[in-house]
Parts: sequence; C-alpha cells; structure tokens
Amino acid sequence: QVQLVESGGGLVQAGGSLSLSCAASGRTFSGYDMAWFRQAPGKEREFLGIIMWSGGRTYYSDSVKGRFTISRDNAKNTVYLQMNSLKPEDTAVYYCAAGWPKSVNYYSLKRYDYWGQGTQVTVSS
Repeated sequence: QVQLVESGGGLVQAGGSLSLSCAASGRTFSGYDMAWFRQAPGKEREFLGIIMWSGGRTYYSDSVKGRFTISRDNAKNTVYLQMNSLKPEDTAVYYCAAGWPKSVNYYSLKRYDYWGQGTQVTVSS
C-alpha cells in the first residue's frame, strides 16, 4: 500500500501562484509514476500532468501546459505541483495519484493504483 497526502491548497487571487505537495508513505515510492488530477463540482476528474519514475519525463494536459509544473523529490517521497497564472476555472479539488507503470493511457484513472484524499484550491476573480 502507498498512502498519499496532499497539502498546500487554499484561496488565491486570479493571476497568483500556489504550490501543492503530495507526500507518499507506506510501500516504497520507487518505481511509481506520479500524476495530478483535479475535479470541479459536477465535473469528471481531469488529468493535469504526470511525472515518470523512469527518466523524470513530464507530460501535461493542454489546459495547464505552460502554467503548471510537476516535479518530484524521490529522497523525500514527495511530488509537487507548482501552479502559476491561476484562473478562476482552476478552482477544484486537486488529487495526486501513484501508478505502477502499465499499458494504460496516462490520462486514464485506471492507470493509477493509489489516490490521495484531495486538497481544495479556490481561485477568486
């Protein structure tokens, strides 16, 4: 089992920045690809980006590319989401997820084996 705990959410004005953290515990962090998703009220959970265990490559959705950056510190078992130029439409609950590499599109929720409980991000206009 891998336990994931997100932190860093809160209220920010449009145009501002916020940094989220996701701390992993339990089984080793090693080998897992780590992703961030978000879910706004009444909407499906949306893929934001992923950072691969192998090589540290990152991929982002078009909605956040150029504004959000994912990084990871394997020594601290932590993955980060730096969010810049925030917009009111970025308001959502943000989740991190861990997935052992498998042949499933990284946009798919099915790729991920463990989820955090989420942290609320609210962007005011």
